[in-house]
Amino acid sequence: MKRKLLFIINPKAGKKLGPTLLPLIEQKLKGKIDYEIAIWQNINEFNAISQKLFSENFTDAVAVGGDGTVNMVAKTILNKGLTLGIIPAGSGNGLARSLGLPMKTELALDKIIEGKTRVIDSGEVNNMPFFCTSGVGFDAHIGNLFATSVKRGLKSYVKIIWKEFSSYKPKTYKLKYNNVEIERTAFLITVGNAGQYGNDFYIAPGAVMNDGLFHVSILRPFKFYEVFGLLSKILRRKADTSKLIETFACSKLIIERQEKDVIHFDGEPAFEKETVVFEINPNGLSVIVGKNFK
Repeated sequence: MKRKLLFIINPKAGKKLGPTLLPLIEQKLKGKIDYEIAIWQNINEFNAISQKLFSENFTDAVAVGGDGTVNMVAKTILNKGLTLGIIPAGSGNGLARSLGLPMKTELALDKIIEGKTRVIDSGEVNNMPFFCTSGVGFDAHIGNLFATSVKRGLKSYVKIIWKEFSSYKPKTYKLKYNNVEIERTAFLITVGNAGQYGNDFYIAPGAVMNDGLFHVSILRPFKFYEVFGLLSKILRRKADTSKLIETFACSKLIIERQEKDVIHFDGEPAFEKETVVFEINPNGLSVIVGKNFK
């Protein structure tokens, strides 16, 4: 089938690619692959982009932006027979990294042109799709603060973490999965379809994106002096060997907490009720991958 690509560009993403990306796309694709460009300035414009995507016989939707942009494009084409491509331009780029895609724009575009695909699972949290990670606790709290931050990028993200780290109080949760019910006091609980948040921070290194399972990591409260050992294991993809982290796999997880609070899905925050339900949806999304995707 002849390919037709729609590049969906978020100009507000962490890396400003506009001046260099458009000439690069033309240089590499003109006369080889049919394509069009759609600039997504605000949420109200996305409906028109979505209609264009499905009414004009596009085969590939290429998200140009960060994890929020990727989530928006991916959930739009989920189970619709189109393929997701990514040119990473955000702060963490969790899904792009998990798919083995290069972080350099030109190399990522080469992978789009190459067009090697695989089919991956997706998750839902209270009926909201996610593709990389979701969860409750400190990471959701940080995601909420980062979403309202004027400054973007990894540096701003780290500043927010550093500011909030010492004052954040772990919370108690009830978890139901695999006919088991447990109660845990946790700093955070991450539900991973993929293994990382982004920036190669692997909180759930056992996660496989096409195994029909979530890999869940519960980080218990810890002392300040334990942080450095924990970070070392996360960066070396060995978080599941830490004595601070409890892990298990499941296809459905129910978390109950004492009050309405923030969650995150692919880094995007939302305030949800006391009960949070995570469910896996196997094999719903075709994605362009790099050579290191497993």
